[in-house]
Amino acid sequence: MAGLVKGKANFGTAPVFLTAISTILGAVMFLRFGFAVGSVGFWGTLVIIIIGHLVTISTAMALAEIATNQKVEGGGEYFIISRSFGINIGAAIGFTLYLSQAISIAFYIIAFAESFDLVKPFLEAKLGWVISDNRIFSIPALLLLIWLMLTKGADLGVKALYFVVGILFLSLIFFFLGESSYHPSVAELNLERKAEASPELFYVFAIIFPAFTGMTAGVGLSGDLKDPKKSIPLGTLAATIFGMVVYIFIAWKLAHSASSGDLIADQLIMSKIAIWGPIIPIGLAAATISSALGSFMVAPRTLQALAGDRVFPGKISNYWLSRGKKGSNEPRNATLLTAIIALVFVLMGDVNAVAEVISMFFMVTYGSLCLISFLQHFSADPAYRPSFKSKWYLSLLGAVLCIFLMFKMNPGYAFAAVIVMVLLYLYLSFANEKATGLANIFQGVIFQATRQLQVFLQKSQKDSGEESWRPSVVCLSPDSFKRMSAFYMMKWISHRYGFGTYIHFLKGYYSNESKKEADLSLSKLIHVTHETRSNIFLDTIISPSNTSAIVQALQFTSISGKDNNMLLFEYKKGEKTWLEDIIDNQSLITTAGFDLCILASSDKEFGIRNEIHIWITQDDYDNGSLMILLSYIILGHPDWKNGEIKIFALYSQAEAQTEREHLLQLTNTGRLPISANNIKIVVLEEGVSKKQMINQYSGDADLTIIGFHNSLLDSKGSEIFEGYDDIGTILFLSTLEKKKIS
Repeated sequence: MAGLVKGKANFGTAPVFLTAISTILGAVMFLRFGFAVGSVGFWGTLVIIIIGHLVTISTAMALAEIATNQKVEGGGEYFIISRSFGINIGAAIGFTLYLSQAISIAFYIIAFAESFDLVKPFLEAKLGWVISDNRIFSIPALLLLIWLMLTKGADLGVKALYFVVGILFLSLIFFFLGESSYHPSVAELNLERKAEASPELFYVFAIIFPAFTGMTAGVGLSGDLKDPKKSIPLGTLAATIFGMVVYIFIAWKLAHSASSGDLIADQLIMSKIAIWGPIIPIGLAAATISSALGSFMVAPRTLQALAGDRVFPGKISNYWLSRGKKGSNEPRNATLLTAIIALVFVLMGDVNAVAEVISMFFMVTYGSLCLISFLQHFSADPAYRPSFKSKWYLSLLGAVLCIFLMFKMNPGYAFAAVIVMVLLYLYLSFANEKATGLANIFQGVIFQATRQLQVFLQKSQKDSGEESWRPSVVCLSPDSFKRMSAFYMMKWISHRYGFGTYIHFLKGYYSNESKKEADLSLSKLIHVTHETRSNIFLDTIISPSNTSAIVQALQFTSISGKDNNMLLFEYKKGEKTWLEDIIDNQSLITTAGFDLCILASSDKEFGIRNEIHIWITQDDYDNGSLMILLSYIILGHPDWKNGEIKIFALYSQAEAQTEREHLLQLTNTGRLPISANNIKIVVLEEGVSKKQMINQYSGDADLTIIGFHNSLLDSKGSEIFEGYDDIGTILFLSTLEKKKIS
């Protein structure tokens, strides 16, 4: 992790298992499991256990898979998520995960204070102490825990785990060996028995689910493990499966040992069943304090990892929080801040409402881990070679279940959790511009999806007729960094209806130097597409001649999965060198079957992007449909939101009326977004050339589109494109096949 001083990692698998199991078998097991069995019966509770563990086992397997593919450093779950989804997304999830872990400390401490309920009558009878506020127990307990963590650190925490887990298991043994006065006959025993006014299953699930959320607690020790790839999968899966088995037997024992009413009314009903009742409050105390201890060990390490990635505002705050104790890298500063947060919530005295929010954020974390595993399966990244492999459908099931259960438990909290995540991501994206928002995992998925789609399109490609025509344009330009006209034209064509590949041409021989120059040029162009929000695919060509470069461009594979059908060139008015090369190679373009567009750029560029003028003449009717379609596509870009198309039909007096009626028919049927008022029939005057008429009417146009025929290039050459000095940028267009509009 950036900014962290590595300490000695000396923990094995046992701390992972103990941290996880002590968090799984915690306060909810002692205080709320009786309520669940009494409310929905044994079978209903079994359904809750199974649904909950469909999430936790899927997550545990996904976590084990991801952990065996990469070196897992400090930060546990946060490290895995951030290194798979990117720092910004990972930090947004990681920060909410940290808050959940920190607030969990307070939740467990408050539950720990409830274990003294059986002591209160004794204190009142013997000492006259009437205690109505459990904070008299919770605050000293938290302060003692803070002192231990600040002075002794995780080493003492791991040693204490062996002791408290021992008490926890002893209390469970006493519970299973015990009996109660409730002895139903075989006929009376009904495992479907539940309270008459029982709550809904998912309401009970929302209360019980925190009992299953501790299985990833041990992952937070990743930076302190000798072999995380071995210890995390083994310890996490063992704790998850063991916890599920224990919960099933507890539900069965409770159903056999107490009535529904008693199970709901008495939150410490287990003490009435155990062979020695006081062991249950002692076990509750051990479970809650061990869960608090586990959370206290994990939360500061998550915070330390976040600060190590410099996600917080200000260098000082990141440096202070990421600093560890010399030698051991114990996160003392992060522990101090975590202690303050926990103390604030303990002073509040009641975090029941917050507990649901905690569950939501844990669900987000688990769903993210399952989603990462699923996406890695789908992306087929050769670098993803975990030694432990889950199944893609289990990971997908876990991710879907997490989303489903969030909204089933509490839609309001679910929406709040999602909103908090989005706001955090937006802030982190704004504050950390250099951090990656999407990591390689998404690039791999997109690559696989694109590959499959292109193969599918190629296999299913058929001649579907002219009505399905859309531009798939290749633009070849040696002047990418002199003028942006061609780039903007490609941006507009590729916005929604068309596909575009922009190729920067470097003339020369392929070498280390030219390759470096090409890579630098591509990087600059990618930055431009990002800043202008363009949907253009970019590439470069290094070639010793213009002809070979054009041949290469003609053979480029389309990004759409269908063949390219148009070639776009650009030159500056008054500069003929590049234009002459285009004309000399027009036969190659015709052979390839491409429509040809030549953009003549002017100093005016595209003006205020308000008017597109199309010129249709009596000897150039075939180009008319393509010119109209292309102008419509350009006008669909937001850059032209206030723009309009004007059609000028240049005909003799005899043909003027017939052509006007045809164009009006197209607008009346709604096939063209052009008002009849914007169609103008220009009568060709005797002694006045077409170029003069165009100069006269289109002097204020922001883009003028004029057709030409390839056959004239051999005889007239560059003369076709000259003589338009009074108008701005012109798009000259020649189609090999007439396009159909109506």
